Amino acid sequence: MKEYAKLFYTSKAWRETRSAYLRNADGLCERCRASGKFVPGKIVHHKKHITPNNINDPNVTLSFSNLELLCDACHNKEHKRKGNERYMFAADGSLLPPRDSSPRGCVFEKPAKEPREIGQKNAEGRARIEGG
Repeated sequence: MKEYAKLFYTSKAWRETRSAYLRNADGLCERCRASGKFVPGKIVHHKKHITPNNINDPNVTLSFSNLELLCDACHNKEHKRKGNERYMFAADGSLLPPRDSSPRGCVFEKPAKEPREIGQKNAEGRARIEGG
C-alpha cells in the first residue's frame, strides 16, 4: 500500500463502503462472473486508480461506479503482478512439484555471475580486482 493512501484505507468511510460493495457484488469476482465462473472476490478494486491528486475526491474513492470486486488472480492481472508461482496445486488440492528443477535459494543453483578473481596486492597493500 502506498504511503499516501494508508489513512484512506484505514478510514471508517472506506471500511463501510468496501463492506457495502462486497454485499452488492454478492461476494463474487465480477470479471470471473462475466465469463461464467463463480470465484469468490477478495479485493474491492478502484477502476480509476487512487493518486495523491484524487485521494480526497469521494467520486473516485467511494463511488460504487469506480469500484469492482476482484479475485486475487484478476487483481494481479490488472496490476500486471505475478501470481504465486512457488506453490501450485492440482485440481484435487495436492501440491504439484516446482516448475524448475531446483527450488529457489537451492545451494545447488548455478550462480548468476561468476565471481571475480582477486589479484595480488599492490604497493599500498590493497587488492587489485581483475577485470573491474
